[in-house]
Amino acid sequence: MTQPASQAESDTDALPRTLTIGVFMGGCSRERQVSLDSGRAVARALASLGYNVAAADVRPGDVTADLVGGLNVVFLAMHGPWGEDGGLQQELEDLGACYTFSGPEASRLAMDKVRAKERFADLGIPTPAWRVAGPRDEATLAEALERLGPRLVVKPVADGSSIDVGMVSTLATLRRAARKVWARGGPALVERRILGREFTVGVLGGRALPIIEIRTPAGWYNYRYKYKSNQTRYIFDHGLPEARAARMVALALAAHRALGCRDLSRVDFMLPEEGEPQVLEINTIPGFTSHSLVPKAAARAGLGFPKLCERLVAMARCRARQR
Repeated sequence: MTQPASQAESDTDALPRTLTIGVFMGGCSRERQVSLDSGRAVARALASLGYNVAAADVRPGDVTADLVGGLNVVFLAMHGPWGEDGGLQQELEDLGACYTFSGPEASRLAMDKVRAKERFADLGIPTPAWRVAGPRDEATLAEALERLGPRLVVKPVADGSSIDVGMVSTLATLRRAARKVWARGGPALVERRILGREFTVGVLGGRALPIIEIRTPAGWYNYRYKYKSNQTRYIFDHGLPEARAARMVALALAAHRALGCRDLSRVDFMLPEEGEPQVLEINTIPGFTSHSLVPKAAARAGLGFPKLCERLVAMARCRARQR
């Protein structure tokens, strides 16, 4: 973090401790528990700095003028549909609330992996080749294996935390993985699997946090290794050549801008042995649990967890004053 501080960053010391900050968490998606863990961690961090914190477990229909009326800022610790896909963000916009992270349109784009990949491809941002197979679309599965195979990744179009993600290499395993996604009612995204090293880059206030390499015994960062395992290795001394590291940072910033993100995002990459880093996806509300990547990267840059949360509050306040 070598660039000059933004106005929002310099304003953190000026934030009045009398602020009441609502921390919204929970929701009703399959990432509910992750959201609760994130929200509780954020609430503790902000309270430790002396702010008035009002933690709320919210679901669709709960966010009203009465709820947000007494809050100076809403800190969103939401993951998954509604809380992260632009639905809640639009409700907060309609209520005139001041809130953290990206707005409705960027949130919608990022949650829809296909729309995000289309935007990346249009702008020349490298992303693995893909096909989309709707429920019972066996023909597209066969085409994907022929055109993209033999190693594929299957995932829901609009879910996070690596839920229902499968690595496949045959038509039979591809069908099983797709049917698991279809059982939830949505289409399956089938991507070419990129063999190589896995990295992530956080973008805070328009600049990149330190690059993290992720290594797991399974060879990929699934739900277990994200939230339940102590075997995941988070490596800052990854030894990337300077040019490759700079390219990854440039692509992370480009992806953040491409979707119109603000405040904070996290861009996930696969790095093949040769060739360009490949953008897998972008997260507009990264996790804030003890295992989460962005807090680790911020700490590496000298910004502890409470101050990271405070920085995001300051960004939201700065934006609200500019309306």
